[in-house]
Amino acid sequence: MSELSSTDTEFLNQLTAKIEQNLANEQFGVTELADALNMSRSNLLRKVKKATNLSVSQLISQARLKQGMELLRKGSLNVSEVAHHTGFSSTSYFIKCFREYYGYPPGEVGKRANESESVPVAPPPVRNSNRKFILIGAVSLVLVVFGWVAYKYWPTKKAVVVDKSIAVLPFKNDSNDSTNVYLINGLMESTLNNLQRIKDLRVISRTSVEKYRNNAKTIPEMANELNVTYFVEGSGQKMGDRIVLTIQLIDGSTDRHLWSRQYRRETKDIFALQQEISSDIAGEIRAIITPEEKNRIQKVPTQNLEAYDAFLKGVDLLKRGGGANLRQSLVFFDEAISKDNTFALAYACAGMACYYLDMFQAEKLYVDRLGAYADKAVLHDARLAESLMTKGMYYLIRKEYKEALPYLERALEYNPNSTEVVGLLTDFYYMYLPNTGKYLEYALKGLKLNANSGDSVAISYFHLRLGNALIQSGFVDQSLEHIDKSLEYNPENAFSRYVRAFVVYAKEGDLQHTRKLLLNEFQRDTNRYDILQDIGKVSYYLKDYNAAYNYYKRFNRQRETKKLDAFEYENLVIGRVYELAGEKEKAKEFYARYRKYLDRDQTAYKNAGLALYYCQMNDRTKALEHMRLFSQEDNIQYWVILFMDKGPELTETEASPEFKKILQEVARKFWVNHEKLKLKLEEQGLL
Repeated sequence: MSELSSTDTEFLNQLTAKIEQNLANEQFGVTELADALNMSRSNLLRKVKKATNLSVSQLISQARLKQGMELLRKGSLNVSEVAHHTGFSSTSYFIKCFREYYGYPPGEVGKRANESESVPVAPPPVRNSNRKFILIGAVSLVLVVFGWVAYKYWPTKKAVVVDKSIAVLPFKNDSNDSTNVYLINGLMESTLNNLQRIKDLRVISRTSVEKYRNNAKTIPEMANELNVTYFVEGSGQKMGDRIVLTIQLIDGSTDRHLWSRQYRRETKDIFALQQEISSDIAGEIRAIITPEEKNRIQKVPTQNLEAYDAFLKGVDLLKRGGGANLRQSLVFFDEAISKDNTFALAYACAGMACYYLDMFQAEKLYVDRLGAYADKAVLHDARLAESLMTKGMYYLIRKEYKEALPYLERALEYNPNSTEVVGLLTDFYYMYLPNTGKYLEYALKGLKLNANSGDSVAISYFHLRLGNALIQSGFVDQSLEHIDKSLEYNPENAFSRYVRAFVVYAKEGDLQHTRKLLLNEFQRDTNRYDILQDIGKVSYYLKDYNAAYNYYKRFNRQRETKKLDAFEYENLVIGRVYELAGEKEKAKEFYARYRKYLDRDQTAYKNAGLALYYCQMNDRTKALEHMRLFSQEDNIQYWVILFMDKGPELTETEASPEFKKILQEVARKFWVNHEKLKLKLEEQGLL
């Protein structure tokens, strides 16, 4: 690197000072640094890259790690405290970054403190009178030159970076007694869950490996499909009060058995067995287990083996899903709880069963039981990821979305490989409290965790989620790319074709084409009430009011017959269509339903909804007031920008210059945020 100019040196000194002032603030990143220096984000990125050849994120990270090293050398703080003081969101992430930067974990700083750092010392000058030393010097010089040539031109092997990815295949029941299957499945599940708690590992999800339960594919074939380095195979049986379990660790590319062990334990030692298996596997592939992760793995869920036996039967049914299985799982979970009323994991899983039973029902029959289970789960173990996830589910069902978020975020902190929690957070920022930036962040995280799962159907949905997140942030071409990838993996993914119809509109601006695509999709499945309402809406925007009315009538009939709590936010447009069709009283009912929906709306779109409602009610003052409030929101969806000026039959207020001016400000702000997000994603190599 060329020598820095005095201007660059002064700039870096100011930059370093700002970073050091904010090291403990984990939210202090590129945008915050740019603001602190009164610079644009793009200008900051360019100047730092030119002066240091580093990204701003790397510079901030290095400053945090160097400060961490200084604090550890002083010895007054432990690793967790140092992580907190240097702005790392979790201790395990600090340990990972520290090891990558310094080559050893922070726990070894004290041991290495006394090691002297070797500094090259220049050799004394050679005297002509000493031929022996001249000869040695000449030979040494030849060796040095040869070594340099060998280093420069000799073929060398690249350093091998071991991918610590692992798949736990379904364990086999060696016993003739099929009633023991739930126990063997439970041991597999506990092994998987324990490994998922280790952030240093990439663990393939249960759903992605389940398809191999009765599959004849070879290990290398599965490794290629799953893009995974290691496999765990297990088989076992229960004989009286004893469990015999054989575990093997296999190299995915060669099918070579790297390690095998048979465990013979009393059933009363089942928890020690689970912990031992996970630790042995992690040790064999040299995965770093932080003290926090170790504590979570070693935590015994219950001391009552009969309770645990009933719990495993419940989990087996919970994983299968479906109304009948979920209801029967509750019977077993309640049995487990009756035998141990402090069994947090049983309470949590019972709550999950209630959540899935109520999820799409207008009448929530299990919400009170879900709340009771969640409270007990958190009471008995507030650091269990499943407890926190269940509590979050309770608030989601009750539509108390802001209360749900901290529980879901902490659940992910305690189980960073959990596809279930990542999925909930992704959907949270899509459906419950829409935030385009966060939605995209978790969609990317989900794809990273699962894109190489080998399950073409699962991968298809991961690309669908990402494509949907990208279009909502205004990335039309990138969205279409992922939607098309989704359909390559699974051509029968009806939801991808559904979303694609609107992405194509964003690209082409042809609503007639969009309606044609939606009609084609509806003909495949005439029970799709979601498509029905969108065909009605597109027909409305096309000013084909008769078609809009007929499609909305069919949609409302399905919504009422099935007692669905769905698309209440569309009732304003539905009311307008009914009013145009001459059904004014029915239209008033829809307007009233829309107003009722807005009363409980917690999203960033509440003020936009109220503005449109008051436009319909001819209250110009309130309409403009709420539209101005909406213009202050960030991270709104691209669909708002795309459709907000396309509506036919505008009210007097909607057609006014004041209203249109506010809409222009909303659009301007959206594209400013779009450019900021684009820079961030490009910096991270995600676009």
